[in-house]
Amino acid sequence: MKTYIHHIETLLPQYSYRQDYARDRMVGWMPGKRNRRLIHGIYDHSGIETRYSVLPDFGPNAEPVLFREDEDGRIIEPSTGDRNRYFRECARELVVKAGRQALDNAEGISASDITHVITVSCTGFYNPGPDLDLIKGLGLPESTERYNIGFMGCYAAFPALRMAHQFCMARPESVVLIVCLELCSLHLQFREEADSLLANSLFADGAAAVLVSAREPKGNCPALAIESFASALAPEGESEMAWEVGDRGFDIRLSTYVPNIIAANIGKIVEGVLLDASRTLNDIGTWAVHPGGRSIVDRVEKELNLKPEQLEDSREILRQCGNMSAVTVLFVLHRILNREGLDRKHPICAMAFGPGLTIETALLEYRPAEKGSFEENKSHVETIA
Repeated sequence: MKTYIHHIETLLPQYSYRQDYARDRMVGWMPGKRNRRLIHGIYDHSGIETRYSVLPDFGPNAEPVLFREDEDGRIIEPSTGDRNRYFRECARELVVKAGRQALDNAEGISASDITHVITVSCTGFYNPGPDLDLIKGLGLPESTERYNIGFMGCYAAFPALRMAHQFCMARPESVVLIVCLELCSLHLQFREEADSLLANSLFADGAAAVLVSAREPKGNCPALAIESFASALAPEGESEMAWEVGDRGFDIRLSTYVPNIIAANIGKIVEGVLLDASRTLNDIGTWAVHPGGRSIVDRVEKELNLKPEQLEDSREILRQCGNMSAVTVLFVLHRILNREGLDRKHPICAMAFGPGLTIETALLEYRPAEKGSFEENKSHVETIA
């Protein structure tokens, strides 16, 4: 029996900022020759053009919600409580909107079919949480089982997908709704450490909803068959990527050494994953790599000897949206799922990295839509402007 990703819906908040504009704003808030040089270098080489936020604070003449300035034009950093309260306010609307769009645009799955809800986030918490918001907002059965995957970081979509897969394998009638929401911009920091400046240049906000079941796809929309999952660790990177609750938001440690650590381990890890699945590197047609940053994608391409076009989707999501933590790889898979020309004979290898240093992978098989159906449904899934 196989399980399937039937539909992925992506959602971006209303405020968007060009990377060069964000760079100049950060320079204004963190003056000094050294800061200016570092900020320009980091932002200009990020591979990002646009990022999205639930906050209007960064726009010209905006009335700020969290990041207010003092008389000298310096940012007054909000408390963790202030940031989390705004997370709750935004999350209640965004998770329901993402879930509703997934149900409206999926073929053959309705609210009454949902048996499990999995919510994913590392950027805010409240209880009763987004799982209950989904039950109420979408009219799901009160008996729906609810689970939350919290604070795992950029690879958290994979444990959610694995959990959904296991639910469906154990109970073939299961239909699982995953909603992933990351509002990273709420945790913007104003410290001069290189780790903080790097994080400020990368992270952004977004949401995604995924429907998983063991039902055979209807054929009117493309789908992804789940083949296998694998987890691995590069323990030497444990201290290079970390995420902690601080007094002024969630504090991230994101070392510039992370791409080097990934590069040193990725070949061995991927080789083992593919060997366990009786596959080789040459079998993989498309790679859905979490674009944690431009240098990470560059090193994965080099170490695995991939062609640029095999990582085109990852680079394009990074360019258009930035790093939305756990949501990002779902945006990459959404883009892959809804473009033409994929070869069913060659599986997709999806991959993400996070604290630990953890490397999560999944092998997926593309199931195309019936001829003529793709164009009819394409407009429903193109959520990136």
